[in-house]
Amino acid sequence: MTTSPTTALDPHRVQRRTVFLLSASQLLSGVGNGATLSIGSLLAVDLSGSEAWAGSITTVLTLAAAIAALPLARLAEARGRRVGLVTGLVAAMMGALLFIVAVMTRSFPILILGAALLGLGTAANLQARFAAVDLAEPERRGRSLSTVVWAITIGAVAGPNLIQPGAVVGQALGLPPIAGPFVFSAGGLLLASVLLFLGLRPDPLLLARRLATAANGNDSGGPTPRGTVASGLRAVRASRRAVLSLAAVVAAHGVMVAVMSMTPLHLQQLVAGSHEGHHGGSTDDTDALVVIGLTISLHIAGMFALSPLWGWLTDRAGRLQTIAIGHGMLLLAVLIAGLGQDQPALVTAGLVLLGLGWSAATIAGSTMLAESVSPDSRVTVQGVSDTLMGAAGAVGGATSGLLLAWIGYTGLNVASSVVVAAVLVLALAAALRARAGVTIN
Repeated sequence: MTTSPTTALDPHRVQRRTVFLLSASQLLSGVGNGATLSIGSLLAVDLSGSEAWAGSITTVLTLAAAIAALPLARLAEARGRRVGLVTGLVAAMMGALLFIVAVMTRSFPILILGAALLGLGTAANLQARFAAVDLAEPERRGRSLSTVVWAITIGAVAGPNLIQPGAVVGQALGLPPIAGPFVFSAGGLLLASVLLFLGLRPDPLLLARRLATAANGNDSGGPTPRGTVASGLRAVRASRRAVLSLAAVVAAHGVMVAVMSMTPLHLQQLVAGSHEGHHGGSTDDTDALVVIGLTISLHIAGMFALSPLWGWLTDRAGRLQTIAIGHGMLLLAVLIAGLGQDQPALVTAGLVLLGLGWSAATIAGSTMLAESVSPDSRVTVQGVSDTLMGAAGAVGGATSGLLLAWIGYTGLNVASSVVVAAVLVLALAAALRARAGVTIN
């Protein structure tokens, strides 16, 4: 009696190791996103010379993530999660280095190119959460996914607060002070890439596929079908649960990016106005940066710190219920931030709730999406989901600056409330039907 390499592997042990490696890589790569979110809009205004470009970095980053999501999913489908994730992280490392070059040369086009490459890292980090459920048992999918999402907390929260330490590092290396945080970003992304390249063996997606083939006793031996947006959307439309899942994560991401990307600029103007009123027109940029860094740090903490709670709630209370909770918090968040726009404390509270709502909706929605489509189309659908999330973020980032100029910060938040309220109603209705015993396919 012989034992194949596949059957000799313990899937539970491989799953635990996979979640650990993915979590470690998320922690390291999170520094890059944190630094970009906190000072990206300020760099864009500084290098372009116009506030009209304030949302350009977030827009380009999210648009690049949207464009890269499906190609990275195809790469994972063909060669495994390891290759897809490492490719995205290496591109992001190059983007962080380009940010340094842009600051040194004061080149806005190079800054935009760096943001685009950092977007590939965002796409890879999003797909890492799906890699966590390739081998997970159904009753633990939410917790496995949320563990990987949670791991980004330390790096992402540290990123916005690396401005001062980064200035010291920048000066030591002969760089402009504001370029220093991106030295940390590039280093973290390099370490994350090496960790996954060397450690993510066996590949969770390829192993899950081999285990499924062995269990079914057949193997077509044919090539993997080429996934497209159209084929992914067809698979989504075949399931109402998949449609709702997709709507939940796309709406949550679009609203989160729109509000978050304009908050640093709003706070800078708010703090500057406060100093003008009390100090005879003088402004303190350091105070503004401290407020911005703290607010974005707390927002990112809200996005990731309680992820295990939302994963546990997703598995215990239900996917639909947790989606409803997430969008309920998003609705409360934009109302608090918008109506309290003149108070930095209320804006910060709104941003924290915005992160919490995004986390709950994304974890529950991603979990339900992964199990609502057939295994053959799952990776393609996940790529389409991330593409649409990125597109929603790009639209949110692009329009948020225009809305801010047109109807102000309060108007931006009120407009966002309409989007999240619509998904909240759909999720509550679906949860009530499910509770009444009505099957939702």
